[in-house]
Amino acid sequence: MKMKNVYKTGWLLLISMMLIHCAETASVDQTPPGAVSVTGIIPTHGGAKIAYDLPNDDDILYVKGVYTIPNGTEVFRVSSVHNDTLEVDGFIDTTPQTINLSVVDESNNQSDPVAVTVAPLTSFIYLVQESMALEADLGGVKISWENIAAQTVYVYLYYHDGVSEQERILSSDKVNESFFIRGLEAIPYDFSVMVEDFNGNKTEKVFVDTVTPKFEEKIDKSTWTLVSQLSVNGNAWEGETDNFFDDIVDTQGTDSDNSYFIIWRDQNGGILNWPLDIVIDLNKQAKINRIKLWQRAYWYNGPADTPYYYQSENMRSFELYTSNDKQSWELIGSFDIGDPKDANGNISSEKLEEAAAGHDFSLDNTTEAFRYLKVSITSNYGSETYVHGSEISLYGLDNL
Repeated sequence: MKMKNVYKTGWLLLISMMLIHCAETASVDQTPPGAVSVTGIIPTHGGAKIAYDLPNDDDILYVKGVYTIPNGTEVFRVSSVHNDTLEVDGFIDTTPQTINLSVVDESNNQSDPVAVTVAPLTSFIYLVQESMALEADLGGVKISWENIAAQTVYVYLYYHDGVSEQERILSSDKVNESFFIRGLEAIPYDFSVMVEDFNGNKTEKVFVDTVTPKFEEKIDKSTWTLVSQLSVNGNAWEGETDNFFDDIVDTQGTDSDNSYFIIWRDQNGGILNWPLDIVIDLNKQAKINRIKLWQRAYWYNGPADTPYYYQSENMRSFELYTSNDKQSWELIGSFDIGDPKDANGNISSEKLEEAAAGHDFSLDNTTEAFRYLKVSITSNYGSETYVHGSEISLYGLDNL
């Protein structure tokens, strides 16, 4: 009798669970929403904007457009229920394209697709390529272009000196962009470009111009002197302020060169009162277009196989000013070495190599001739006691 009751109870439980499951299944919305009604199409460079009216469903989540781009890949774009336009892109020419529009609801039901034919304008990558302009600069060239679509482009810049060809890849999504290509000799270079979009569409490689960079030289430091009355005191311990321009770069393996400055708060009023200025008299006139800066490398009582780069006492951000009278100063640039440490404090080998080679910073424009340079340090990597730096070099036109 007891066994019969157990079996009876078990069957009742199973039947109850099945009934609950059936009820839950029946309550799930399985009705697809209605289709969109297309109200207009606006061609864009490499795509189109499709305007539509939504169906009268109260649980619509988004509209999805599915299509195939020129490389054969099927892609999709979506637009939320709050919009009335879907933008598609990824096309390279004006060939008509078919977009299948579907409405998707909150239960992931999908309407029957509506096929829409769009005729894109020529892709913006061709407009970018056509707008390319090159201008000779000190030690290189300035390349600029216009990107009216404000879409990501990859510009492959090729330059040939008559013997070999080099390549640089530049990327931007700005409407107006410019880059400096440095380290070139004052000889003619043939420049060509190819432009690629995010979807892998590419233009042909085309010749742009032949440009001869202007002569650039490293500014000789043998005449430089420190303007101590306008400068912070960096003469703590083995450090000397004028080590910042002694043409000796600090190294990781030894402290024997002692080629860095040490700004200690106790010798500067008891506080690191930012900005911390180092003013240099070149004792001549110069124009510059870029600089190179080195951090302190030697780690006092630190790990023997690790340089001190990006650590708390090293300088990080700074501003540069020029003057001809030590009273009126012109800001020529604000710079930040940046902090490459990950969440665990690790630094990549590439960033360590960059620090060892010196951080390169280009100015927006070549300066006017000047005599005095002010390096205005605005931050370090966290220390409230010390700031270190090893070396600065200038590049441009010397002894004007």
